[in-house]
Amino acid sequence: MTTQAMETAQDTRVIRLAAGDDWLTVCDRSLLTPGRGVAALLPDGRQVALFVDRAGRAYAIDNRDPFTGAYVLSRGLVGSDRGQPFVASPLLKQRFDLATGACLDDDEVSVPVFEVRAD
Repeated sequence: MTTQAMETAQDTRVIRLAAGDDWLTVCDRSLLTPGRGVAALLPDGRQVALFVDRAGRAYAIDNRDPFTGAYVLSRGLVGSDRGQPFVASPLLKQRFDLATGACLDDDEVSVPVFEVRAD
């Protein structure tokens, strides 16, 4: 494969999060691996956990585990329940829906989600 073909084959999109009326560029899409999370620090000091599923859809949720207060959700185990992708906290194993932030193990708990696009 030529260098030009390799560059064309690489995913050059960036992940952006909604920030008020604008979009904040967070990282290159190529840094995300399906089934694994990445943490990013936002300008306002919040942490976000970024994920991409095997179909290429990107998700962003708050990185803070509401049960322990630790910023670890980006290091959780990714799976799916009835077709809905989730991340399980690496600490106490509660599962959070990546699309809605709802805790699948406790109806009264959720984490914030961020509107995300890859372009």
